Amino acid sequence: MTGRKNRHELLYPLGVTPTEEGAEILVQAEGKKVSLLLFRRGEKKAAEVIDFQERDRVGDVWSMTLRGYDLENMEYGFQCDGQWMPDPCARMVTGREKWGDLSRAGKPVRARLLTGEFDWEDDVRPEIPYSDSIIYRLHVRGFTKHRTSGVKDRGTFGGIREKIPYLKELGVTAVELLPVTEFDEVMVTEPAAGLPGQKPEATGRINYWGYGPSFLYALKTSYGSGETEPEREFKELVKALHRENMECILEFYFTGKESPGDVLHVLRYWLQEYHVDGFRLTGFAPREAIAGDPFLRCTKLFADSWEEALERRPKTGYPMPGDGKVTLRDKHLAEYNGRFEEDMRRLLKGDEGMLNSLAFHSRRNPAEYGVINYMANTNGMTMMDMVSYDRKHNEDNHEDNRDGTDHNYSWNCGEEGPTRKKRIRDLRRQQLCNGFLLLFLSQGTPLLLAGDEFGNSQEGNNNAYCQDNRISWLDWRLLETNRDIFEFVKGLIAFRKKHGVFHMEREPRIMDYRSCGRPDVSYHGEYVWRPEFENFRRQLGILYWGEYGTKEDGSQDDTMYVLYNMHWEPHVFGLPHLPKGQTWHVLYDTSKGPEKGVYGETAAPELKDQSQIAMTPRSIVVLCGQPGNGVLEEESSRELPTPAAGPEAKASADPSAVQSVKASADPSAV
Repeated sequence: MTGRKNRHELLYPLGVTPTEEGAEILVQAEGKKVSLLLFRRGEKKAAEVIDFQERDRVGDVWSMTLRGYDLENMEYGFQCDGQWMPDPCARMVTGREKWGDLSRAGKPVRARLLTGEFDWEDDVRPEIPYSDSIIYRLHVRGFTKHRTSGVKDRGTFGGIREKIPYLKELGVTAVELLPVTEFDEVMVTEPAAGLPGQKPEATGRINYWGYGPSFLYALKTSYGSGETEPEREFKELVKALHRENMECILEFYFTGKESPGDVLHVLRYWLQEYHVDGFRLTGFAPREAIAGDPFLRCTKLFADSWEEALERRPKTGYPMPGDGKVTLRDKHLAEYNGRFEEDMRRLLKGDEGMLNSLAFHSRRNPAEYGVINYMANTNGMTMMDMVSYDRKHNEDNHEDNRDGTDHNYSWNCGEEGPTRKKRIRDLRRQQLCNGFLLLFLSQGTPLLLAGDEFGNSQEGNNNAYCQDNRISWLDWRLLETNRDIFEFVKGLIAFRKKHGVFHMEREPRIMDYRSCGRPDVSYHGEYVWRPEFENFRRQLGILYWGEYGTKEDGSQDDTMYVLYNMHWEPHVFGLPHLPKGQTWHVLYDTSKGPEKGVYGETAAPELKDQSQIAMTPRSIVVLCGQPGNGVLEEESSRELPTPAAGPEAKASADPSAVQSVKASADPSAV
């Protein structure tokens, strides 16, 4: 039974909305005749066709009140002027239950109602401020699809849920998922123009990442285990994450064809129906409308930029130091900072003129919005590939290696790809440690790409959008092979969380605003209080004065001195004076690798020479001001490389060889 619409009923959203009496159905279509097709599950032919009435049309929106049908056990779609049209606002989609089924190429999909109650119990969103967040970006399928993942339901929402203890051990506070809305992963050919009746055919390639048009209200069905509805499994995942005080952030790709109102309704729907904690906005999202939406006020929102939206937004009060925590209500927008990746990779490999970028990125934390920093992301090389390849290797994409960026800012440390040379493998591990310290000791919110914590490689592929195989799936055997890297990252995350000087409530002012005799953060060169930012410099010291930070237990933080020597030659740094009774102790020294270069705060050795420290090439040292403990770090244990150590040392020992060696020793010259 159908009925006429009234003004009140037109307030229902597009799509099918269940009511006590049946359902309210609204569909947008520009044709002259629009019909609703109802199917019994499993049947190809429509059980009933019901036409929308012209009198119930407002603009291009057709509406209908439907009563007396068991919609919970039926599937549906629409026809517009005789052409099949799926419901773009479908809450559930059928026909794509099996991932990568090439036989369904070009076949229509139907919609179903989202049915069944879900008990959220006492679920509460954690609402973790940006200053305390550690984000972990993963692909639902690739995270656990490999046979070594050790989970029951590989490549599903349930697989992620089984890995929550692992994420908790690592120190993650939020998972960020690549698109999980229902997209068509089967790539098809476009019908040739002017050839009637030609149907699209499967190309055999897979849209693995999921960017492109999708059903924005519906979950990716094939990301479920098949044992129950994927919607229920995803809700169980979100609830389990919240129980462990972890957040779930979803990436949404918008094509630009959606109206701002439609986009806001989509985001609000996921917030209410699935209790998610935030969104990474890609494609063509109406950022100004999103930033101003009151329903999303305490929701994490990531975008490449919020400048235009913030220019039109009224200024709000921002807590000053000592005024309390900066909550998501104070600051919920965040910039996805791709410039951090580019600049810090260039610094890491030894490019000229990057010290100003180091000083800028290490302290950047704007008052109006957060900053998401990362050394690697989905689009580009992993961190292990960043130190293992000079060039992209996208041959498996079958595009003649033309796809993907040519600007990776990577350095292979002396040999392209896998190597058995211990010297190169050790240098790569050292560079990885440097990269992790650059990320986690910067004031912005760190984002870790899944698998980077145990040396995941994509074999040099920097555009693995179509690789549903070993290239994109995490090989969990690497967790044991590279256990030292994992332990380094896990310890570093815990170290960051413990020490507030590395994640302050607001950006350091480079001032002594507490009248304690030292600024909150200060910069130094080889001589104390004399930073040198000339283009050819590759060494910098950053001093974090403990009185401006607090530890996890609320006590005053320690004073930290982080020394960066990104040069391929050694340098000696002078050391700032500490308050009486304190001496410098070594917490991290990347020249000794991820295992031996971590000392721990309870056993940190005291420097024998408290006036200066010798820095080996391409290394980072973290010093901490502590009471003297008598355990000395002998200078003899920090011997500088001899000319026999390799071409870099040879260049400094033999001036005539500098020019010939520079191309291999200094990647910035390549």
